[in-house]
Amino acid sequence: MVSILLVAVVVLAGTGGELAATHAVRQSGEVKDFSLGTLLRILGRAFRRRWMWTGIGLMTIAFYSLLALLSREPVSLAIPATSLSYVAGALGAQVFLGEQVSRLRWLGVTLVCAGVALAWVG
Repeated sequence: MVSILLVAVVVLAGTGGELAATHAVRQSGEVKDFSLGTLLRILGRAFRRRWMWTGIGLMTIAFYSLLALLSREPVSLAIPATSLSYVAGALGAQVFLGEQVSRLRWLGVTLVCAGVALAWVG
């Protein structure tokens, strides 16, 4: 039961952190010029946003939850289970970031889920 809870925390906190950080960076401006100065300015603006710090906090929780999961379960089971974040990421991008997720991408997510199911069974 603890391992299932840890997988859920890794998936939800990790995906939530990625979505929050993405939101912060997108609010900070589009990267059109990949020069060091431009990238540093955009990152500077992103780090002044609450969403970025929320994302970092959530990703930190996900990281330490992953370490706890790896201390309890074999890597061959833990890592495939956390790949369920593909579902959460696609759904979160669609719902929270307003991204269009194509049928082909959903098919890819479904294939990942099928692979995860096989890893859990095997």
